[in-house]
Amino acid sequence: MPTDSSIPNQRVAVTGMGIVSALGIDEDSVWSQLLEGKSGIDQLQSLDTSKLKVSIGAEVPPGLLEDALKTLGRRSVDRALDMAVVASAQALLQAKLISGDGPFDDKDVSVILGTGTGSAQSYNQAYNILFEKGSHNLRPTTVPRCMYNAISAGISLQFRLTGANYVIVSACTSATNAIGTAFRMIRHGYADRVLCGGADGFFDPFSFGAWNNIGALSRIEDPKKACRPFAEDRQGTVLGEGAGAIVLEAYDKAIDRGAAIRAEILGYGESSDAAHITKPSSKGQAKAMQQALKDACIDPSEIALINAHGTATPGNDSCESESIRRIFGHHADRIPVVANKSYFGHTLGASGALETIASVKMIENRKAPPNLNLENPDPACDLNLVKSEPISIDIGPIMKNSFGFGGGNGVLIINPSKV
Repeated sequence: MPTDSSIPNQRVAVTGMGIVSALGIDEDSVWSQLLEGKSGIDQLQSLDTSKLKVSIGAEVPPGLLEDALKTLGRRSVDRALDMAVVASAQALLQAKLISGDGPFDDKDVSVILGTGTGSAQSYNQAYNILFEKGSHNLRPTTVPRCMYNAISAGISLQFRLTGANYVIVSACTSATNAIGTAFRMIRHGYADRVLCGGADGFFDPFSFGAWNNIGALSRIEDPKKACRPFAEDRQGTVLGEGAGAIVLEAYDKAIDRGAAIRAEILGYGESSDAAHITKPSSKGQAKAMQQALKDACIDPSEIALINAHGTATPGNDSCESESIRRIFGHHADRIPVVANKSYFGHTLGASGALETIASVKMIENRKAPPNLNLENPDPACDLNLVKSEPISIDIGPIMKNSFGFGGGNGVLIINPSKV
């Protein structure tokens, strides 16, 4: 279905959402804990951290994922895929694109998922076999389980979704890039419906061990206090596992079939810093923000809230603050800014999806959750940061920022539903 320049851009609606996170695996539970200021970060239980520098993270509560998989008639395959399947089932059910637990009929829905580390659990298992038993003992399933697109392919197979399926890998920007790509596919007439979002699960000795040695993780021992976005005493980020799935749909087609419209994606911007593999660039971030605003045809003054990338690392938060000031100028004095990673942990390639879902909930409820652990805001982060209590927000669009290692930047503009 190629685009035609004579056809106007399609409006893009959000008609379904699903979430798997340390705060739970249903959006109502997640939202209530966000408003109550309850963090999902705790001591890690899934691996031995006795020899590691950091022993905390945000894990999905035990049993929830396993029970949800049983309901779908699935056994566990890989942590990232398992979480993505459960989140996708929620989103597709909510959008009324599937019913019950299957079997499912073919549906022309594309699957575009983001991930930072792919099938990390499967890689770790394969490494163990390689070093303990030799390469000749690697399982025949190693290739299909370890390929990054096993996540999108697994969802396509589970729910019989016959549109395009592929994975976008761009570190912490992956899910936002996936949502932005899906948005463009629908806007320009290449697809009517796309299941998009992201998933990452990396609490295994190889992946988490590598992150321990990069110097970006907080060493504050109290799990609930360790992730401190925009605080002067922040020491680094805290990792979390999770998945978020979002059904995007051509607005008119969603209305025609009686689907409930949760929100609308108005615009998307992306850029590359082209400066450093791990250090962010205010110039690059600002470019993506500016592109998103231009794409949405709105002025910075119209933004009701900014859901920041907010990793709680010393360099990233101050850089993002500078980027916001570049674009918003004096409007940054009044536009509330929140960061969700002190709740979910930094879910890497999934973070943009979980935080977009949180943004839709903020739009629907006209509330923003508090920023945790912000007793001492950093003077270098000169923004209107939400403090220790939820606040009411104006009706209007939210900007969602995502920035990643490798210099990739992605920004979404999400708007309340309006027919």
